[in-house]
Amino acid sequence: MGYNTIEVQPLTSCIGAEIAGVDLSKSLSDEQFQDVHDALVDNHVVFFRNQEITPEGQLEFAKRFGTPEVHPIVEGSNAHPELIEVLKPAGEGASFGTGWHTDNTFFEKPTMVTMLYGIDIPPVGGDTLWASMEAAYDALSDGMKELLDGLVAVHSASVAFDPRHTREKYEGKHSLKYTYSDAVEMEVEHPLIRTHEVSGRKGIFVNPMFTLRIKGMADAESAPLLKYLYDFSTKPEFVCRFRWQPKSVAMWDNRCTQHYAMNDYVQYRRFMRRVTIGGDTRPV
Repeated sequence: MGYNTIEVQPLTSCIGAEIAGVDLSKSLSDEQFQDVHDALVDNHVVFFRNQEITPEGQLEFAKRFGTPEVHPIVEGSNAHPELIEVLKPAGEGASFGTGWHTDNTFFEKPTMVTMLYGIDIPPVGGDTLWASMEAAYDALSDGMKELLDGLVAVHSASVAFDPRHTREKYEGKHSLKYTYSDAVEMEVEHPLIRTHEVSGRKGIFVNPMFTLRIKGMADAESAPLLKYLYDFSTKPEFVCRFRWQPKSVAMWDNRCTQHYAMNDYVQYRRFMRRVTIGGDTRPV
């Protein structure tokens, strides 16, 4: 797609692009915002370098896409509950976002877009990977597409945030603060194959962090199929990798991606600021 007000440099043939010509500290014109929005839909995840953004500025830009969410389990900042300050001190292992997942699919209306701003970045390590669930779906065989059509998956935070197995998260042993709530145990259902509300493209909509099982199947029946989809959809052919720098911004479309935060920088401090934008409708 052509863009009138920005420069877009794709990272791979199917996912990821760097955007130049945008100053996120200023209010974007409607035309430039539409270009950024379209580039996000086209490339699934977009990156901006050398951005000076205040917490208030990050929230204002996020609001152009929709309504910022307050996470029901992970505590936000005191001044702005919608902003999660993702701090990992030197010597502490990362505990947030490590492992392939799509943000908050345990919500009835899952998160639509995530915006992450890098402030204090280690000199090496801490890259983030994204996988295109649309490219993965396109590469499935016709037989597999037919098998998956109409299936529904059950999602929950009950494994990822189970206090019995992640007790340290609730005991204050990490820099992030967690609060147990009913949202941990809630189960929701979403179509296993999701149609993107804007592009109309189909994509795989399951992830190993929050998907429990396929509705109507025993766990032993659905587990092999889900594992196949997890492994297949994160093949290198469908993945881009981003090396963070201070003042970098990543924005990704959770309707068609999974992502994975590398946990390979235990000796370094990292500080980032995250906001998620809620989806308007349930997936179809």
